[in-house]
Amino acid sequence: RLALIGIRDGRLRRTGAPTGLPGGRRPRPLDLRARLRHNRAMTLEPDFWKTTPLAEMTREQWEALCDRCGRCCLVKLEDEDDGELMYTRVHCRLYDPKTCACRNYPMRRTLVPGCVNLTPDTLEEAKEWMPTTCAYRLLAEGEPLPDWHPLVTGDPASTRRAGIAADGRNPPGRLIHENDVDEDDLQDHALDRPL
Repeated sequence: RLALIGIRDGRLRRTGAPTGLPGGRRPRPLDLRARLRHNRAMTLEPDFWKTTPLAEMTREQWEALCDRCGRCCLVKLEDEDDGELMYTRVHCRLYDPKTCACRNYPMRRTLVPGCVNLTPDTLEEAKEWMPTTCAYRLLAEGEPLPDWHPLVTGDPASTRRAGIAADGRNPPGRLIHENDVDEDDLQDHALDRPL
């Protein structure tokens, strides 16, 4: 048996079936806000991630670590027998593959109850299912940021150019909105390799 996984109330847990947006509304893209967040991050102390432990980072530093790959927004399945993790090409209803950003980041946990609330306290438990390229996971494991990371390059588009962003090119093929897939069919959209 397979189960959806996510984090809720700071604890890793299996979640229920995806639910629709309240009232059938579609959130507006907030790409401009995401760009402003990124621009503010570029004013941070250079190389702060090399000298500041994750648990001591300011909110601005913490948010700046996100490379906006969107891989954490892909639905993941866990085999309940052996714990094997499978990524799918199905994405969260708030994820916009064109901008590689959440359409409503400030309200994501309200609109998607199983959405990740990644903090220094939840990182240890969550990192096992996070992408292997994720800055939070890499730093928690004592690894450096990759050369393509926006904090290293100074360019917010470097994640996409490196082929890391979940935009339909990586993983290759069309991404599928979670509302377009029945939960029982999620396994049919599993990727053949982990991210």
